[in-house]
Amino acid sequence: MAVGGCQNRFSELVREALTHGPQRVRRRDEAVIVLDAKEYDRLAGRRATFKDYLMTGPSFEGVDLTRSRDTGRPVKL
Repeated sequence: MAVGGCQNRFSELVREALTHGPQRVRRRDEAVIVLDAKEYDRLAGRRATFKDYLMTGPSFEGVDLTRSRDTGRPVKL
């Protein structure tokens, strides 16, 4: 579908992307693709949450994570 520069045709562009698949939109030498969010998610793959990253990240086995009880150097107030 060719959509001109009319902003009032944006809804038509979205409807075409939802019913007929990705739509290419050009402006001079630039182009973008408008596609259904589900299709984007499928193509991009599921992004891990921060929790997922921490749960599946590197193992900390053998790393000493205890805090030092040292109070630091004396300071005159």
